[in-house]
Amino acid sequence: MTETYAVKNGEDLKLDIYQPKNDTSHTRPLIVFMHGGGFAGGTRTNEAEVKFAQAAARKGYVAVQISYRLTRKGQSFGCDYEASGKIATFKKAAEDFMDAVQFMINNKEKYRIDPEQVIVGGSSAGAEAVLNAVYNARLMFGNTTKYNSIDIDGVFSLAGAIVDARYITTENAVPGVFFHGTEDNLVPYATAPHHYCDPNAPGYIMLDGSRTISSKLKELDTSYLLYSFEGGKHEHAGMPFDHLDRVFGFFKRAFLDSEKLQIEVLK
Repeated sequence: MTETYAVKNGEDLKLDIYQPKNDTSHTRPLIVFMHGGGFAGGTRTNEAEVKFAQAAARKGYVAVQISYRLTRKGQSFGCDYEASGKIATFKKAAEDFMDAVQFMINNKEKYRIDPEQVIVGGSSAGAEAVLNAVYNARLMFGNTTKYNSIDIDGVFSLAGAIVDARYITTENAVPGVFFHGTEDNLVPYATAPHHYCDPNAPGYIMLDGSRTISSKLKELDTSYLLYSFEGGKHEHAGMPFDHLDRVFGFFKRAFLDSEKLQIEVLK
């Protein structure tokens, strides 16, 4: 099922909803996922994203794949694009993502969603938007209370990063699952410049990746599962189908049942 969750600058922003079949549950947990593509491309109907949503629905989730404003379409998001513009891009994408989550919660009866069991995720640029929305909300949204009613239980990130892990506190330390190559050349695995830009480049901005975020969650005694792929690059932004059974198991135990788990896997 396809819905329009917002209209911005004359553009219909849509999402696709995948639901369990023939189940009798009155409410189901929700997963909302955001595709990658450098804020310039990608689609919610990408084969891997659709396959993941279908797998989640078979496991009893209402799974959602969203479109969002591709504000860098036909343009660079690399070292020649100024850092302030990158922050503005993160903000718009984070806002779109949270608007999609809010739309689903507003329609919880229609789609039989439990608003207290919400998992959010993304790949590459989508992961950057989602992680910033969750862990850097003050930087993204200022002091607005617009999204305060959204209760997120867990984050699923494929090669993502945030602007500043120091903003993660006991109040917003949401448990997470992270996949990242240790030599990712676009989105830093730990803490490094975005795209490894030279400090003199317009697009020089430091980001905190999966390693740094996980270390912060460990420090705050929060659950996390970190898959580190030794020597891996940005290919680990792809959906990790070989590991999804373990990922869904972690979702259930750590996100939905609040079991304390801190796991690191080196591949």
